Amino acid sequence: MATSDYTATILVDQTPEETFAAINNVSEWWTGEPGVKGSTDQLNDEFTYEYLPYHYTKQKVTELVPGKKIVWLVTESNINFVEDKNEWTGTEIIFEIEKKRDKTEIRFTHVGLTPDVECYDNCSNGWNAYITGSLHQFLVEGKGVEFKF
Repeated sequence: MATSDYTATILVDQTPEETFAAINNVSEWWTGEPGVKGSTDQLNDEFTYEYLPYHYTKQKVTELVPGKKIVWLVTESNINFVEDKNEWTGTEIIFEIEKKRDKTEIRFTHVGLTPDVECYDNCSNGWNAYITGSLHQFLVEGKGVEFKF
C-alpha cells in the first residue's frame, strides 16, 4: 500500500542487532543543541529532542523488537518555524530493520509527516540529513554528524 508519509531507506554492513543498538543510541546521531535528553532504549522510555530555537519534541518509546523494529510516539512538539507549532504531536517515528543478503536495511518512516503539512519540506530535509547522513555515518564510522542549521 502506497503512503505519503516521509520515508528514507539506508543499507549498512552492520548486523541487525548492531543497527538496533545504534539507533537506540539516539544522542550520537540526532544531534543539535542541546540535543537529546532522557533514556531512549527501553519500552515506555520518554526523551526530548531540542534544536534551539527551532525544534522541541518529546517522544515515548512504544515498541522495541530487538534487531527488527523501534517506534516512538511524539507526545509533545513545538516546531517554531511553522504556524501549527504542534504539528508533530501524535505522529509516529518508525525504524524497521531487516537483513538484506549481506547488508542490513533500515527503513525509516515518520507517520504523519506528509506533503500536506507545513513543515514537510524543511522536516523531510532535516530527516534526510539525520537518517541518510548522521545515522548512516554513526553506523559506518562510529560518530554522527553535528549539524549547524
